[in-house]
Amino acid sequence: MDSNLNDKKIGRIQIAKQALNFSAAHFTIFSATEREDLHGHNFQVECELASPIDRNGLIFDYKIIKQAIKSICDELDEKTILPETSPFLSLVREKDYLFAEYHDERIPFLYRDVITLPIANASVEELSHYFLNRLLSDQDIKAQDIREMTVSISSSPGQLGSASWHLNDW
Repeated sequence: MDSNLNDKKIGRIQIAKQALNFSAAHFTIFSATEREDLHGHNFQVECELASPIDRNGLIFDYKIIKQAIKSICDELDEKTILPETSPFLSLVREKDYLFAEYHDERIPFLYRDVITLPIANASVEELSHYFLNRLLSDQDIKAQDIREMTVSISSSPGQLGSASWHLNDW
């Protein structure tokens, strides 16, 4: 029997802990003249990944994935999420307020209540890519032999967006 057999096995895990969530306000922008009203969700984050199984029968200590996701969730929790790269929304910083300028609206936000992200829309599709990119740039996660990763963000049961990465994408 090949003693390196376990080195060749790929394992797949899914991390879908109830604690990996955040509550945030947002509005989805549909066009230059149509957007949702500001509202909130209790977003849930899940991650699935594939990696070689080691001699001990584990892929690696995936606690680092849970901690990284939780850290990002904590940054977003109880904030209003605004996109920085929307073709239809401008963010204007003034002394006391951040203004979201959209169509014929100028919406004021207190700085403490908002977080801006390098995304085009505050949608589950964009948020899943944001999380995926943050996880893949984490030094502890980069040190693992991860072959595939998918991050899913749900805004309610039955409605989620996902972003995937495979080793050959790099």
